[in-house]
Amino acid sequence: MSSRFDIIYNRRGSGCFKYDALKMLYGKDDLLSLWVADMDFTVSDQIQEALAARLNHPVFGYNLRLDDFYEAVINWQQRRFGWQVARSEIIAVPGIVPGIILSILSLTNPGDGVLIQTPVYRPFQDAVNDHGRRLICSALLNENGCYRIDWQDFELKLKEARLFILCSPHNPVSRVWSREELIRIGELCSKYKVRVFSDEIHQDIVYAGHQHIPLASLQDFQDICITGISPSKSFNVAGLATAVLLVSNPELFTRVNDLNQKMHLYLGNSFGIRALIAAYRDSEPWLCELLAYLEENRKLIMDFLGSELPDIKLSPIEGSYLAWLDFRAWDLEESQLQAALVQKARLALDPGEKFGVEGSGFQRLNFGCPRSILMEALDRLKTLAKDYK
Repeated sequence: MSSRFDIIYNRRGSGCFKYDALKMLYGKDDLLSLWVADMDFTVSDQIQEALAARLNHPVFGYNLRLDDFYEAVINWQQRRFGWQVARSEIIAVPGIVPGIILSILSLTNPGDGVLIQTPVYRPFQDAVNDHGRRLICSALLNENGCYRIDWQDFELKLKEARLFILCSPHNPVSRVWSREELIRIGELCSKYKVRVFSDEIHQDIVYAGHQHIPLASLQDFQDICITGISPSKSFNVAGLATAVLLVSNPELFTRVNDLNQKMHLYLGNSFGIRALIAAYRDSEPWLCELLAYLEENRKLIMDFLGSELPDIKLSPIEGSYLAWLDFRAWDLEESQLQAALVQKARLALDPGEKFGVEGSGFQRLNFGCPRSILMEALDRLKTLAKDYK
């Protein structure tokens, strides 16, 4: 049976970063684009209808978020994760990365240490380095493709840090942290009085056998946590620049919110506000359909690599629509691997070194695309692999 997610839409020429930046970033624009974390699927009917209704009111002045915005966030977190959030704990921001930067600027001083777990989403590194803080990296341990926290190193590095940025679920290695792991993280951060920014933007995309648990919902960790969430990944509305920070600790809330107000980042996007409401309030059936489709794409990648490309190792995909591929068996330099993928296979993936030195020899593949596109990409990898056996 065909799915709405099987439909291929031509996004080129629409000002789409995923496609219209290919020439600038990869030197070619005739590539299958499976890099940036942006799905090639249309949004839910409910989101489209909400935006159309907003467009029918032809005035787009400054925004005020009404009760339905806050209720949508509160009800979503309660329904999906059993976490009760109060309206007074919600800070509206343009995106998770601006929220991270607000937290760095308001909770640390120049030269303070900020800890991340590499390989990880590149803007974490940039947010620290670009604002005069000291980047501290605790590398995740890769055990035959399965990643886990190096607890000894993590605790050692926490002693130097004022803030820890957690990626949960993790991008790019697709880990969904267990309750036990999250409790240990929270206990160690509490022990060393380190605040946590928990980036939970992929919270809604988790596969069978795994459960996303907000760190701040456990024990008393809400006192040290700032949680960032957004419908941008799970409902494919990243271009509408809308996210929220959930902050229970009044002191942390005040410090972050004051800077948000002073930088005038709180006004919001007229369409992003309506999209968030329509996503969290009305689009859960669409999300369930999406998750079923992504599960099939996930299974396709696992089965294909296992049978056709055993030299390319795949880390277990527990959450997100991102696959972390290990090409180290090909024994290529990073530049050689990138050139082979782009020039020979005509594939645009995300090079692993983008996520930290631990990513050398890896590539991140976005499988949030029609299955025919994914199959074409895998076939191209299979053809390319013949040159490196």
